[in-house]
Amino acid sequence: MQTLLKLSAAIDALNSRVGQFIKWLILAAVLVSTGNAIIRKLFNESSNAWLELQWYLFGAVFMLGAAYTFLKNEHIRIDIVTSNFSKKTRDWIDVIGHVLFLMPFAWIMIWHGIPFFLRSFEIREASMNAGGLTVWPAKILVPLGFVLLMIQGVSELIKRIAILRGEMEDPHAHVGHHGAAEAEAERLLQAAQADTRS
Repeated sequence: MQTLLKLSAAIDALNSRVGQFIKWLILAAVLVSTGNAIIRKLFNESSNAWLELQWYLFGAVFMLGAAYTFLKNEHIRIDIVTSNFSKKTRDWIDVIGHVLFLMPFAWIMIWHGIPFFLRSFEIREASMNAGGLTVWPAKILVPLGFVLLMIQGVSELIKRIAILRGEMEDPHAHVGHHGAAEAEAERLLQAAQADTRS
């Protein structure tokens, strides 16, 4: 299990670096968008290349950021039902969800995303808009993003199994929005129980 945990740590480190890089892409997208708006208002000029660059940057943030979001446990969850379950049951739900849903979906997207990119690359696909950008750099984001998400899924699966086996503490316990809400709910429950006893 220690070897698998080292693999998990390496995957986490990779997606952490990608996450740090993505922060700069967000800044670049904001600057490009601001520049486009200012030039359009002041000089009544517009450029398809700059407009397309905005959505390329947005696409890069969205596709490459999914794995980092997963690493930080900040993805959207529907906790209405699972919040009533024990921690161990929620961990098992995560394991089953990763194996039966996340991994197959990521694999399907990679399987179809690679030819999607290769066709575009082979024909040097360009935008249909005048002065637009080459399209294949945007299309490579699909398989690349899902590769990062899939390997992060492997990392999370390794960690969840180690937690269930008692070989590591949950790194997300009482961390982030979910952990803080869970800790507050636990505190309120304990306070209510103390009130009923007295």
